[in-house]
Amino acid sequence: MGKKVAVVLAGCGVYDGSEIHESSAVLVHLSREGAQAEVYAPDVDQMHVVDHTKGQPTQEKRNVLVESARIARGNIKDLAKLDVNGLDALIIPGGFGVAKNLSTWATQGKNCIISKEVEDVLKAFHAAKKPIGLCCISPVLAAKIFPGCELTVGHDTECEKWPYAKTAETMKELGCKHVNKHVTEIHVDTRNKLVTTSAFMCNAPIHEIYDGIGKMVKEVVRLA
Repeated sequence: MGKKVAVVLAGCGVYDGSEIHESSAVLVHLSREGAQAEVYAPDVDQMHVVDHTKGQPTQEKRNVLVESARIARGNIKDLAKLDVNGLDALIIPGGFGVAKNLSTWATQGKNCIISKEVEDVLKAFHAAKKPIGLCCISPVLAAKIFPGCELTVGHDTECEKWPYAKTAETMKELGCKHVNKHVTEIHVDTRNKLVTTSAFMCNAPIHEIYDGIGKMVKEVVRLA
């Protein structure tokens, strides 16, 4: 039997949910590794809805679970029903939904609050010594919950290639160790069983982002 890996989504779309290409890459690479993905999302309203053609918020209201079901092709469960005992690992793709719907990082940075359901799930996998894979912005969840952990969101010096590098500095302020890595690389915190990669924190060709996520998934499955 292949490993069973929980994939937690935060909606559908980079600006207000889970980044679709990252989510798809996670699912494709899990399949390639012979692992079985179980997709979850919290049954809550999104912080807001963004018109992705304009990058501007609208007056719409949408539900995180309902929107995440688009990526999961309908095969999804409420995050409140996740049982860590029947699962071998956890992966959370990136996208602004992580910072808006799973936490308040988008508005409060290092002073953010993480959704209780999300925090409970992360702590349960960590306590069970089961691996956790995080990409793009989602490592901030671990930075907030696990002081002293080691993570990467790419590079810590802002430039055209790394437009979100200030995130690394904020994570350091939370007491975690940030390790600079290229988009095709991962960092493994062996003590905490955390595997991270930068994905779309980098302005890189999509195949390089896909390859970095592939290495993350492969290592998470190996550690499971």
